[in-house]
Amino acid sequence: MKPIFLVTILALVAGCGGGGGYGSGGRYFATGPVSQACMSSDRKARNTSLCGCVQAAANDELSSGDQRRMVRFYRDPHEAQVVRQSDRNSDKDFWKRYSAFVNRAERMCTGL
Repeated sequence: MKPIFLVTILALVAGCGGGGGYGSGGRYFATGPVSQACMSSDRKARNTSLCGCVQAAANDELSSGDQRRMVRFYRDPHEAQVVRQSDRNSDKDFWKRYSAFVNRAERMCTGL
């Protein structure tokens, strides 16, 4: 009887995993090239929570190559305009992924 009780309790506790989805009240945070570029930028609104959240959004939407490409936008914002206005299909595809990242970051990180 005792082993069955313990297994049942362990199963119940394991099934009580925390939130993590949208609206759970949890915070999103990750470290990586985007958060490092964010923190080293001269933007007034930067802070560890915001930059970590932006990195988490980047991890969800962008490949590591896309993240490295995006990091250049922190150093040279004009590069973003060049890519956005480019006629190259690869740039257009990247811009679609980048736009999806921006939308996700806005949803996840507003108010940080």
